[in-house]
Amino acid sequence: MIPSILPTYNRAPLSFVKGEGAWLIEADGRRFLDLGAGIAVNAMGHAHPALVAALTEQAGKLWHTSNLYQIPAQQELADRLVEATFADTVFFTNSGTEACELAVKMARKFFYDAGQPERTDIIAFEGAFHGRSSAGIAAAGSEKMTKGFGPLLPGFKHVPWGDHDAFKAAIDDTTAAILIEPVQGEGGIRPLPDQCLKGLRDLCDERGILLILDEVQCGVGRTGRLFAHEWAGVAPDIMMVAKGIGGGFPLGAVLATERAAAGMGAGTHGSTYGGNPLGCAVGCAVMAHVATPEFLGEVNRKAGLMRQRLEGLVAAHPDVFTGVRGLGLMLGLECKAVNTDVVKAGYDALVATVPAADNVIRLLPPLTITDDEIAEAVTRLDAAATALKTA
Repeated sequence: MIPSILPTYNRAPLSFVKGEGAWLIEADGRRFLDLGAGIAVNAMGHAHPALVAALTEQAGKLWHTSNLYQIPAQQELADRLVEATFADTVFFTNSGTEACELAVKMARKFFYDAGQPERTDIIAFEGAFHGRSSAGIAAAGSEKMTKGFGPLLPGFKHVPWGDHDAFKAAIDDTTAAILIEPVQGEGGIRPLPDQCLKGLRDLCDERGILLILDEVQCGVGRTGRLFAHEWAGVAPDIMMVAKGIGGGFPLGAVLATERAAAGMGAGTHGSTYGGNPLGCAVGCAVMAHVATPEFLGEVNRKAGLMRQRLEGLVAAHPDVFTGVRGLGLMLGLECKAVNTDVVKAGYDALVATVPAADNVIRLLPPLTITDDEIAEAVTRLDAAATALKTA
């Protein structure tokens, strides 16, 4: 008999009822250190006072009107994002998946309006994750994502991660855009080297195609810059954002240059809930904290501390771990043991992590995690590794 909740998730046997900063409290009272942050969503931690205040204040005024009308909080958040980024314009969604849908539409509409309707293909990369909509799974292309869901949305080409020759060979007269995550999340915390991202930007300019960056997981301060592409000193034409921008409230966005977005006039796209007053009020509060040199400087400092401690953990448990990878507070522990076993052992040690591809566990703590909490987190990971070896 099918359960009342569609059984699409392989859930851990945990029921969290409260969150405080970097901590999650289980229904039975146990306190877990949260190194997942809702899969890089709770950038400001759980129940951050500024976010609670922003949501509560807006909830007492107005929840929803739809985009038939002006929404002041939406305008404020758009202005903040435009001021802080490469973008000239923003469309708000409820999720990263919805952002992917618009990014694909925008790229194709750009070339249609330019008199090149044959340019519809988007080149994506092995190991990518761009959501679970029809466009998202077609962009990822893996059997795990697409099996049983055909026919797939056409117009996507897939090349191996890091294979420059295959990538260049894939570009032809039907290519509209390149779609890539500056740091793959689901793919196993794989950062794209700065020189490669610079090379992609140069190649897009040379061939007259658009660069779409998926910063749903690696954006909003996660890598120590407001957005990860800033490390390479380049800018995309279109960027997908979600997760951290809402600090736990469902919110996403597509950021774009005026040139890339020129074809998206009235009636070309829409959303009933996208950019609602509640989400945008929280988003403004997130940006007010995260988009400052002081906050991002602290993310970088704490990232260095956490990485140092994790390197010590790896050295102490060579039978369990083989290395550390990642950028900022988007880190991955490369496992010799089965990564899902490490995650389960972490639950027993009261620390929550997230599995990923390439036998990696993701460590995506709230960006507000303290030095003492980093030390405690590594202590608990050490206990989990010790328990695995003695099991």
